[in-house]
Parts: sequence; structure tokens; C-alpha cells
Amino acid sequence: MSEFFMYIAELFAAPFFVRALIVGTLVSLCSSLLGVSLVLKRYSMIGTGLSNVSFGCVTVAVALNIAPLYISIPVVVASSFLLLRISDNSKIKGDSAIAMISSGAISIGVMAVYLTSGVTNDVCGYMFGSVFSLTQSDMVFSAALSVVVIIMFVIFYNRIFAVTFDENFARATGTNAGRYNAVIALLTASTIVVGMKMMGTLLISSLIIFPALTSMRLFKSFKIVVVCSGFLSVFCFFIGMALTVIFEAPAGASVVIAHIAFFLIFSAVSALKKIRKRSIEINE
Repeated sequence: MSEFFMYIAELFAAPFFVRALIVGTLVSLCSSLLGVSLVLKRYSMIGTGLSNVSFGCVTVAVALNIAPLYISIPVVVASSFLLLRISDNSKIKGDSAIAMISSGAISIGVMAVYLTSGVTNDVCGYMFGSVFSLTQSDMVFSAALSVVVIIMFVIFYNRIFAVTFDENFARATGTNAGRYNAVIALLTASTIVVGMKMMGTLLISSLIIFPALTSMRLFKSFKIVVVCSGFLSVFCFFIGMALTVIFEAPAGASVVIAHIAFFLIFSAVSALKKIRKRSIEINE
């Protein structure tokens, strides 16, 4: 047992582990905050779409020997605005627009891999996640962008709440719904770009979807769901990291498994509450 605690102490003294904890905590928090609005607006799959766009950008960047973030950031942000515009102004609605852009990005990425040297370590890291490979510059960039996302979410919280629950009513009261939908898209794109190195493009959308859906099993208030999602997402990240350390399992997959476990627990508690409520009504 003492050897295990010594091993844990050595991990916390290791710079790569500290960087992983800092970035993972911030990304988990950002994803969960935005996830509530995206799930309620039935736009939760935007995370999958934008993560696939990120994959296409990464493969092209690696093929051209360019830093992936230099291409990913502008392209992913542009794609998020394009998704909104397509959905709002054409017959192609949200899910179809996401599928169209997502499949196109994947095709470009696969072609870039095929025409170059194949799947490299960099591409694999972005595809499946490589939280322990974060450099000091990666941490600084990710932390700074995550803090900006959190601050902007807090500043625009009331407007985001308005366009999430009743966009038509928000427009009627003078709120520029298009502007605040764009804010949500921008924050989501930024979070995807920051989180893809940690979770991988294949798993980053889980950080957006699971905390919100799990919290909604028990709570109905928007504010309480947002707060619960934030705490739950960070907690599941730490559980995932613990599983990674103990079982030497992939970090991204471990975090998702922790989220799945809590979703099942919250769902079971919700079902028990409904059964209890029905029994009380029957007895009365």
C-alpha cells in the first residue's frame, strides 16, 4: 500500500500529470456548461460534427507539416457558424447539416492520411486522445482558452438561457437570438479544439452530452442542471484519471466509462423516485 501512495505522490510531482489535471478539469467544466444548452436545443451532436472537422484539420496539418491548432481553430470556428447558418436559413436542418459537414471532414482527413505517410503518432494522439502528451505551451493555450470560454458563458448566461428555452419568445422581447446562438457555437468550437488533444476527436462529444443528460435525470431547473453538470463532469474526469493510473487504461475511454456509470446511477435513482411517487399517489 505504501508503494502505491509513493507512486501517486510521484505522479503528482510529474509535470505531465499536473498539466493533464489542469487541462482536463477546465475542458470538462467548459464542455458540461455548454452541453446543457446544446442538449436542450437538440443540437448535442454538434460536438461530434466539429470533432470530425478537427480530425480533418489535424490530418491536413500533419500532411503539410503545420501545427494542427493553426488550422483547426479557424476552420472549426467557421464550421460552427456554417452549421448555424445552414440550419437557420435553409431546408437542411441541424442533424442533416452536422452529418453533411462531418462526413465531408472525415473524407478529407482519410484522403490526407492515404496520400501522405499514413497514420502518424500525432494523428493517433488527436484521434484517440493523449492527455499525458500535453506540452507546457499546450497547457497554457488550453487553460487560457478554457478560462475565456467560462467567463463568456457566465457573462452571457441570461441570454443563453433565453435562447435555449424559447428562442421565439427571446426574439419577441428584443433579444438578438442569432447573435447568442453564434456565441454558443463559438464557445462550443473553442471547447472542441481545446479538448480534442485530451479526449480525442472520437470521444470529445461525450463530455458535452453525458453530464447534461445525467443531471437531467434528477433535476429540472436550468441553473441546477448546469451546476450539477459542471461538478459531475469534473468528478468523472478525476475518476477516469484514477482508473487510468490504477489499470493503465486509456485516459479518454476511462473518463467516458465513468460518465456512463453515473448516467446509469442517476437513471436508476430517477426510476426509483418515480416508483415511490406512484406508490404514494396510489396509497392516498
